[in-house]
Amino acid sequence: MQITPGAKKIAIFVDVQNIYYTTREAYGRQFNYRKLWNDISLQGEIVVANAYATNRNHNGQERFQEALRHIGFKVKLKPYIQRSDGSAKGDWDVGITIDILDLENQVDIVILLSGDGDFDLLIARIKEHQSLEAIVYGVPLLTAQSLVDAASQFIPIDQDFLI
Repeated sequence: MQITPGAKKIAIFVDVQNIYYTTREAYGRQFNYRKLWNDISLQGEIVVANAYATNRNHNGQERFQEALRHIGFKVKLKPYIQRSDGSAKGDWDVGITIDILDLENQVDIVILLSGDGDFDLLIARIKEHQSLEAIVYGVPLLTAQSLVDAASQFIPIDQDFLI
């Protein structure tokens, strides 16, 4: 694909666990990352594309991560931690936030794939202080309303984005 001069520079940040669980819960299907990439690449030049996931050292998960890399994503992994009480830890909220804030003056559009309402303050801040367009993709019934409200645009993950 040839990018025209002056094309918008785009950064994509994917909360992989959130997208996996919300699409599975709402639709019983998986998200189509290749379709997402193709759709976004029509809007401008993708200069950053990070997918944040937990690492459980599972063969299927490793194949999925390799597929993301093949599409063009940089996959960032954090160890999956199983606590003694049965709960688990492995979220990337702070890492995603730092990476987005570090983008100052490098992109025109930030795209976040997550339904997590913890990101509403981040999205509001980059719109206000960095004058960025902030687009959020999420499963409508499982995306925090505060995140939808903070975004410049909310794009629902529906049947069109599923495998």
